[in-house]
Amino acid sequence: MLREDAREWDAVSASLGVARGQLRLVKQVHGAHVAVARDGEIAGATRPEADAIVTGDPAVAIGVRVADCAPVLLVDPVRGAAAAAHAGWRGTAAGVVAATVEALHREFGSAPPDLLAAIGPCLGACCGEVGPDVLDAFRAGAARDADIRAWFTPGRGDRSFLDLERANRDQLERAGLDPRRIFTSGLCTKTHRDRLHSYRAHGSGAGRLLAAIRVPN
Repeated sequence: MLREDAREWDAVSASLGVARGQLRLVKQVHGAHVAVARDGEIAGATRPEADAIVTGDPAVAIGVRVADCAPVLLVDPVRGAAAAAHAGWRGTAAGVVAATVEALHREFGSAPPDLLAAIGPCLGACCGEVGPDVLDAFRAGAARDADIRAWFTPGRGDRSFLDLERANRDQLERAGLDPRRIFTSGLCTKTHRDRLHSYRAHGSGAGRLLAAIRVPN
């Protein structure tokens, strides 16, 4: 769990075995753009606008920050590449995890069946109440009628409950990942608000969780 505290940033970087300046993050904009952290690139003060980041450089760590959105980490142990994606409902509707898998293939030649993926704690189907605008966004994206039925549970009136974890898992499988190589936490951030940061539970004062990964040496 992470707030804007320099000591926590230092501790996270140390746990990943990199200098603080080699922890690469993105300015998350709730879309599907993927940034690339290239070998030997000098870390700048400005984070690129993106909701996923990929790298093949073992000297850096990459990560995304969440507080109800789904953090998705991927690694290719064959090609030596890794990715971190921030998948809120907007990014999921836009297919951010599929775009991330495509970027790993384009940049590093990663084959989807070689990838390992982990979906971290996020707002669960139990608490993920959304309005009709969210359904409309998924329909405008690549969601099929069967997806809508699988990912959304009817609520009261025009409200629905979104299973964000399942939506991202299904999209990873559709992108070519082996279902046996996709791991999920099964934890709802709002339900476990005493241990996890949740915007739905804590409002604008909520902290953020960091999901970070480094290419294995």
